[in-house]
Amino acid sequence: MERIENKSFDQERALYGSDGLEIVNCAFTGPADGESAIKECRNIEVRDSLFNLRYPMWHVDNLIVDKCRMTEFCRAALWYSNNIRITGTELHGIKALRECSNIRISGCDIISPEFGWSSRDIEMADCRAEGEYFMLRAENLRISNLRFTGKYSFQYIDNAVFDNCEFDTKDAFWHARNVVVRDSIVKGEYLAWYCENVTFINCRITGTQPLCYCKGLRLINCEMVDADLAFEKSEVEATIISPVISIKNPRKGQITVQSAGQIIRDDPESCAEIIQRENSN
Repeated sequence: MERIENKSFDQERALYGSDGLEIVNCAFTGPADGESAIKECRNIEVRDSLFNLRYPMWHVDNLIVDKCRMTEFCRAALWYSNNIRITGTELHGIKALRECSNIRISGCDIISPEFGWSSRDIEMADCRAEGEYFMLRAENLRISNLRFTGKYSFQYIDNAVFDNCEFDTKDAFWHARNVVVRDSIVKGEYLAWYCENVTFINCRITGTQPLCYCKGLRLINCEMVDADLAFEKSEVEATIISPVISIKNPRKGQITVQSAGQIIRDDPESCAEIIQRENSN
């Protein structure tokens, strides 16, 4: 591979169409304000470098990004790219990852609204992330040890597993399909409405009006804190090891709960069985 080291680039399409570059300690910034520095490239390794300009890595195949910094001015950094490894990197520009596939992300700090849209085959570990509409319509996710803050996360995702994560979010997992969340903390209002085949295992769920209009919903040994009007019109099988403030009109299935402060049944289609352990022998 050709090695480029200690250089600064600010021109338009500075390294366009390259094949086989090792870029070390370089800066993509400057008064020319050029876009698309590493576009339509193959077999690129970038290490210890600064990205301060827009659209640097579009249509790149086989990309390694290690210990780099992408500032808030590095808008839409990675689009339409495949076979990507990102480690120890700051991704702080809006729309940092979109329409990409076969992605491995670890040890990164992400502050990026609209991150990960319509991307596929993502493994993420040991990251911190902040943003709105995180991973919208993403597919095939394997995520562990993620600390996430932001609204409208993981909407319309399909085929995902989350382990040991902490989510401080709102309207998360809406319309999600085929998802497992294990050993995680999920804090936020209106969790997972309209989802299908979503399972929470050993999770702590906090917030109002969770898990409504769901199909194939399962909760296994979960806590629910400050949860009221839960499970409205949902098809659910649940074992809840804490009290719930109120349960409203679950449609089908069985809910076993430590206790329910109020059970609301004003819908004739609400047929789910509710078992309160405090009242059972």
